[in-house]
Amino acid sequence: MRKLTQLFIFAAALFSICSHAQPRTAFVHLFEWQWNDIASECENVLGPKGYAAVQVSPPQKSVSSSQWWSRYQPVSYAIEGRSGNRNEFASMVSRCKNAGVDIYVDAVINHMAAGGRYYPEVPYYAEHFHTCYGQIDYGNRWQVQNCDLVGLNDLATEQDYVRTKIANYLNDLTNLGVAGFRFDAAKHIPVGDIAAIKAKLIGNPYIFQEVIGAPGEPIQPSEYTYLADVTEFNFTKSVSHFFKGRGPIKELKNIGTWGGWVASADAVTFVANHDNQRQDTNNTITHKDGDNRNTMAHVFMLGWPYGYPKVMSSYEWYDHDQGPPAHGASSCNSGWLCEHRTPAIANMVAFRNFTADEFRVTNYWDNGNNQIAWGRGGKGFVVINMEGNNLTRTFQTGMPAGRYCDIISGNYNASNKSCSGNIIDVDNNGNAVITAYYRNGAAIHVGAIVEDCDGTDCCTNCPTEKVETTFSCSNGSTYWGQSVYVIGNQEELGNWNPAHAVKLDASAYPTWTGTIELTQNTDVEWKCLKRDEQTPSNGVVWQGGANNQFNTGTTNAYPTGSF
Repeated sequence: MRKLTQLFIFAAALFSICSHAQPRTAFVHLFEWQWNDIASECENVLGPKGYAAVQVSPPQKSVSSSQWWSRYQPVSYAIEGRSGNRNEFASMVSRCKNAGVDIYVDAVINHMAAGGRYYPEVPYYAEHFHTCYGQIDYGNRWQVQNCDLVGLNDLATEQDYVRTKIANYLNDLTNLGVAGFRFDAAKHIPVGDIAAIKAKLIGNPYIFQEVIGAPGEPIQPSEYTYLADVTEFNFTKSVSHFFKGRGPIKELKNIGTWGGWVASADAVTFVANHDNQRQDTNNTITHKDGDNRNTMAHVFMLGWPYGYPKVMSSYEWYDHDQGPPAHGASSCNSGWLCEHRTPAIANMVAFRNFTADEFRVTNYWDNGNNQIAWGRGGKGFVVINMEGNNLTRTFQTGMPAGRYCDIISGNYNASNKSCSGNIIDVDNNGNAVITAYYRNGAAIHVGAIVEDCDGTDCCTNCPTEKVETTFSCSNGSTYWGQSVYVIGNQEELGNWNPAHAVKLDASAYPTWTGTIELTQNTDVEWKCLKRDEQTPSNGVVWQGGANNQFNTGTTNAYPTGSF
């Protein structure tokens, strides 16, 4: 089993003397992406940003249907489907490997598609399946591991014939260069059967198993950790609870240590996966949550030393079954969300890589509510502010003295040591004055140091002077669940994306107001906007007429708009 933390610490120690090589410590799920688009993404984004691997959708031939879940109804182990053919898959694996990015295949090995128990392309016949068809009682171990899961034909994985067919499929993928596997629905396969299948595999692929634990159930993730890593669903539940505002995020300071959790070295963590973001949206952080919650939850996951984190990158959906957009994902528009490209998320991948050999929390601070900060042993420091006002204070970072790029507010350019965002100065005592805007954060690490250039800053925009701007939208009558937002042509105003607009306060209803810090002397175009709080694409009403315009100047501004 791959013990990630220990491997990363060893790798960092091994290379620290002779090179600047950094371990890769986080991966991404490019859900329903096509093979050619993934190859390009590895070369142009994932490799340069430091992602370790991509989890790809199941590549085997499945039922012909548009729903996303059709990929989890295999009819054979041939490499073909809507993501591309076998040659394109092999090319993707090779191109990603050349970019330093591994491929993890989502392997459906518990079952075959619903329907008759006959799959001539494998071949599987009726005798290769269990014969329990009823609804599963999850308090009954035998039923969980021998009955059809939501009508999908359950393979008799205790049979050597079935184990060999599964192993042949996985070995074929390994021969194509695949580096690892996610075992879908592993909870529904006895751990001894998985051990027997694993014993037939060639090489030493990385494996993580989908095992959803629940209190009182007989099957728990801890049974499977001796074989390989497991998915830690407690992590996604806890992070979602607190980042949805159902409790102060300072409670997360002990995450991973609570009873029943998988040890960090055995855990794959995620803010959301392709299942729970659709099936349990109300209790799972997704892009549908406003106030920058999805991004900041990922910042927390990538900054906190627990588990092997997986970034979820999906597409827009309006119902549970909706399949992916018909066109490719590489352009990241018209439905494709590409959360992994969000600068704060992508830049935190480098943060995790550069702090891997300090896999611990130091210099922890919180305000007793929704503002937290922590260090990583002098290699990095993170601040998260999920309250409705800006946070500025002096932090003891534990970092060496220097000028650092805030990778949440901008991108770091390693070639000339420049920064497009804010610069954070750490003094000789490790102290730094850090500002984290509301529903936002700040982060620095030793891989993003800005040179002084003989007294002239090398950053392209540092430090950025801000001015408080108080927006007002009148006549903002709304229905229950709908609110008024400000939206505009600045990043702080959502760049005209309703999902990223800034919610205003309704204390003077139907006039809504809110104060936002914008860059000084900047021409701003903006409008008032109504939308649903939970689903940004619903209930959308734009302020009529031309865009409102003003310049922020150097003192506080008070722009007004009206529906």
